[in-house]
Formats: sequence, C-alpha cells, structure tokens
Amino acid sequence: MRYLSADGSITAEGVDALLESIGALAELARAEGVDAMLPFATSALREASNGPETLALIAERTGVELQVLAGDDEARLTFLAVRRWLGWSAGSILLFDIGGGSLEIASGVDEYPDVSVSVPLGAGRSTVGFLHNDPPTSEQMQKLRRHSRRVLAADATPLFSGQPAPQRVVGSSKTIRSLARLAGSTSVIPGIGERTVLRRSELKDWIPRLAQLNAEARQALPGITPDRTFQIVGGAVVLHSAMKLFDVEELEVSPWALREGIILRYLDTLE
Repeated sequence: MRYLSADGSITAEGVDALLESIGALAELARAEGVDAMLPFATSALREASNGPETLALIAERTGVELQVLAGDDEARLTFLAVRRWLGWSAGSILLFDIGGGSLEIASGVDEYPDVSVSVPLGAGRSTVGFLHNDPPTSEQMQKLRRHSRRVLAADATPLFSGQPAPQRVVGSSKTIRSLARLAGSTSVIPGIGERTVLRRSELKDWIPRLAQLNAEARQALPGITPDRTFQIVGGAVVLHSAMKLFDVEELEVSPWALREGIILRYLDTLE
C-alpha cells in the first residue's frame, strides 16, 4: 500500500521491492527443501491498476505464482482462523480485521461466517488516501473519519442488521494487535491463558496522541513496530469508526488471522 501512485498503480519502486522480497523468500524455500508453498496476495495487488502485469512479472522473475484472494475470501478465512482459535464455546462472533488495503467484517456461529464484507478501508490505503502529512493535520483526520463512516454506513452495517447480537467481538491483524498492545489491557484467565481487550473509549483517547507524533517517533511507543508506524493512525481511525457504527464497546484480540486461516484451509484439504 505504501507504493501506490495517484493513478492506482504500484510504482516501479514498489514492484522492485516485491520482486526482491518474494525472490529472496523463494530462494530460501528452495534451499530449505520446502515441499509446498502457499503464496497469496490481498487487496493491494488485487485492486492495483497494474496488478495483473505485476503478478505476471513476479511469476516470471521468481517462479512464484501468487494466489490473489477475493475480499470475501479474506473475511471468510480470517473468520475460520478466529473460530478455531476461540473454539465452539465462543458462540456467535463478530470479527473486525484491518489489512493494508481493506477492512474485513464477518459474523456468524459456524466455522465460516453467515455474513461477511470487505471494504476499502485498510490502514495503508486510508493513510495514503487521506493522511498526507506526517504527522497528519486535524483536517485530514476529520476527512478520514467522515469517509470511513460513510463507507461503513453504505456498504457494511446494512448487511449485518438482521444478525443476532454477537457473544464475542474479536479483532485480528497486526494493526489491531499493535493498537491493543498500546491502548488495551491484558488479563490471565486460569485454564485459558492471556486475554487482551481493546476498549473503544481507550482507543479514542489514544488517536489524537498518536496523531501528534510523526512516524519515526511512534516507534518508541509500546506495540508500534517499524512496519506499522506509517499506517497505525489510519488504522486506529478506521477501527474506531467500525466499533462505533457497530455499537461495540470493546473487542478481544485474536493472535490468529488470515495467514492461519489459509494454513487451516490447506490442512483441511489434506484431510
């Protein structure tokens, strides 16, 4: 998402970065004798105007053919991972997952969700599209806040209006885990382990504090890793909007997300 140009294409620098990283990983896999790889791409490549050309170039240069996941697949596979992590006793689940390019929301009582949606409100996409300054201005923050709520109100919340109230609200993805380490609270439940909760009120308190710092300074905060610092403010604004529109006061954090969902589906096919 950091390499998107104004016309929606991935820049030459971004293509080179993809070729370098995927090529290095493919070489490592060959050296280690890996039998099978599950290489996948999400919304950044799926929606880039030069996505097909970039995918073809990656396959030609590295030998890796990326599987491009549809938005609905992202939501379904992430939900599968969260369900397996929490178990059947969790009951009905409402899930929020923020990637670089999209926000996935899913709800249901089974292994796969009854309702799911993917909207273009990823942390990276929101940052590139609205938070042009570092640190962002209050006007930019307000525009992103209004935009995220418009998109959610038009394309997400109506789909879930008939769903029963969830027994568990869960957040996954690195962005949400980073925000939870910064603004959440962790407790230990006997027989279960650690449970991390992020409350909407605490997230709201942290957003203006994060927005006052530039990307480099945010790295000094707990939970904000170097690869998240660029987009953490955008992700926080989007998550707060989603929690508000879905009337969620708090969510618990799942360590499993899309990657684990892809692995679990692969293991299921082996069975």
